[in-house]
Amino acid sequence: MENNPYGIMALWNQGGWIIKFVALLLLVMSVASWTIIAWRAWRAWKLYGLSKEVAAFWKAPTFAKGLESLKTVPDDNPFHALAADGLQAASLHQAGEQNLQSKIGLPEWLTESLRGSIDDSTAKMQSGLSVLASIGATAPFIGLFGTVWGIYHALVSIGISGQASIDKIAGPVGESLIMTALGLAVAIPAVLGYNALIRINRRLVGQLNRFARQLYAYFLTGTPAVSNTSDKEA
Repeated sequence: MENNPYGIMALWNQGGWIIKFVALLLLVMSVASWTIIAWRAWRAWKLYGLSKEVAAFWKAPTFAKGLESLKTVPDDNPFHALAADGLQAASLHQAGEQNLQSKIGLPEWLTESLRGSIDDSTAKMQSGLSVLASIGATAPFIGLFGTVWGIYHALVSIGISGQASIDKIAGPVGESLIMTALGLAVAIPAVLGYNALIRINRRLVGQLNRFARQLYAYFLTGTPAVSNTSDKEA
């Protein structure tokens, strides 16, 4: 098989610069896709583990102790950020300073502060997902471009030779089929990874929303709200 004139290496050596460019572009997209999937999956797994510390937060004797139980190194726990932002918002509002902030009621101020913290955490969790979506949407068409160019190359070979022999069209047609397969091989993992990460992030956002409601009740009444509903995005 080493001397196979229709093998992968032979097709690479015989392919034009456009086919090689398309193949290299798909390779770069594949590496980027798998890198993002691995990175975001590890991050989501880590955040999912941190979410279990919320129960320990409410068992702490004081809010400061509970906040310390959510502290991670590096400080990338969205639950810790949510509790810290809520505490800061409540403390600043209750300080009684005469400014524009004091004109807003505590419930409304807390709501916007907690919602802003969730929005910031959600944006961090979605980092890189737009790249996955773009790769999943464009990779098949990039592969299709390579396919069309390979077929065009085959037709040109037939026109120059004046005969449709198998040795004239096997190489270009092989390039076409390989480009189609490469496009799908890049796009399918990107789409599946994107959908899986979106589903995981939605669950984490649901847990953040539930924790935010509990914090909201705590800052207003001193008692966290108890919810038996599942962790769904509000």
